[in-house]
Amino acid sequence: MNDREIIERIRDNPGGYGLNGTYHPTAMFIMGFDQARSGSMLRGFHEWMDVRKGELSSQHWVRRVLFQALPDLQFQGFDSLRLEPEQEQQAVDHLLSLVLEFLEVRDGPWTLASMYSQFHSLRASVHKHLQG
Repeated sequence: MNDREIIERIRDNPGGYGLNGTYHPTAMFIMGFDQARSGSMLRGFHEWMDVRKGELSSQHWVRRVLFQALPDLQFQGFDSLRLEPEQEQQAVDHLLSLVLEFLEVRDGPWTLASMYSQFHSLRASVHKHLQG
């Protein structure tokens, strides 16, 4: 089973993976699955998110995806995170759609090379701006 199929199965049947449809456990499951694959599933995901937004970020993807899905969220940390069921679903849907979109880029040699080229250009422009 490839990475795309795993993410689609999680999307279609979260309970089959011990998930309850909430954001944080779903994100942690994906992070753990990535680690089980020696980081190969999401290698380049952070850079892709930078290119997608056109800005560099040091935020971890778990937090970054959550803020993209729920931009008005008052976040005090995951220990105190209390979302309404609709917000949980919105955040999970956004996460899974982003991962699936990224996997399309990751699996295409030309699109992956283009993404990294755009990322390096973005980094260079930020570096140049900081230099004065």
